[in-house]
Amino acid sequence: MRGGSSKGLYFRKEDLPADEALRDRVLVAAVGSDARQIDGAGGAHPLTSKVAVVSRAASSDADIDYLFVQVVVGEGRVDTTPNCGNILAGVAPFAIEHGLVEAREGVTPVRVRMLNSDNLCELLVETPRKRINYDGTAKIDGVPGTAAPIVCNYLDVAGSATGALLPTGRVLDVVDGVEVTCIDNGMPVVVMRARDLGIARYETPKELDANKALKSKVESIRLQVGPRMNLGDVTKKVVPKMCLVAPARAGGHVCTRTFIPHDVHAAIGVLGAVSVATACILPGSVTQGVATVPDGKIKQMSVEHPTGEFSVTLEVGGTREQPIVQKAGLLRTARLIMRGEVLVPAAVWDGRF
Repeated sequence: MRGGSSKGLYFRKEDLPADEALRDRVLVAAVGSDARQIDGAGGAHPLTSKVAVVSRAASSDADIDYLFVQVVVGEGRVDTTPNCGNILAGVAPFAIEHGLVEAREGVTPVRVRMLNSDNLCELLVETPRKRINYDGTAKIDGVPGTAAPIVCNYLDVAGSATGALLPTGRVLDVVDGVEVTCIDNGMPVVVMRARDLGIARYETPKELDANKALKSKVESIRLQVGPRMNLGDVTKKVVPKMCLVAPARAGGHVCTRTFIPHDVHAAIGVLGAVSVATACILPGSVTQGVATVPDGKIKQMSVEHPTGEFSVTLEVGGTREQPIVQKAGLLRTARLIMRGEVLVPAAVWDGRF
């Protein structure tokens, strides 16, 4: 399924091995273990090397449990540390398609527990005549054409992977002489001003990927802040994401370039956008003087990225000096692409692979 601007394999939990180590080997084999993923169903890119494991919820406060698995391209391993809000968008349609949730007439709400962080998100899916509607007029940047909207209301995702909205305990830190804001409102992100990294601020992903000195400095910062953000050694983790911010130039509120964590994202992740938008409203963060913030309790933030923009709605409480994000909502789309069987070599099952 395509979920948001990502694509991945969706499995029912019951169809995978109960043993986690074996499950992970099976998923790597299904997606592809080499850099080209020539021997699997992946697309040789972090955005197309993803997996959703879906089951009925184990607790009464949710309908569905969802585990996100990032198969790390070219490394033959997985990372289950972060959430993925794009792949999440496909979880509700998948659950309805497979009878895990009964469709309602009109719109079906599906409350999903994101097992990676133990947070909840309510997805609203169009189901006319109790059937999923994939066609519609909603458009999201990074995806061609239009589709039916899926409204995602994130509920209390602060500290999703780190235990705190500001995991270092400060809104501003300095690492290698660079001011950073370490934030986790659904996704651990390190926000940095692009100008502080000595670049022109609006380079393309290709240009940034070719800048080896820049990537080395960004990775040095990432490795140092990992333990400070309660993530431990992040050498082999895909978090924290590293985000460069600059003033918006296409009518939005902030312009971003995001490393995920080593390759530059063609867009920006769903929960990454939520974390960056949240950083923009915090007094004293690196976004001060870079981002513009709308007035009012409900803030519609437009986060620009290399292929367009991402709109995030923040419902903000607290005070001006200490704002609290009470709810984060956004719009995604999804599409069922194919269903069937993926074949996994016997050697994977018996431990020879």
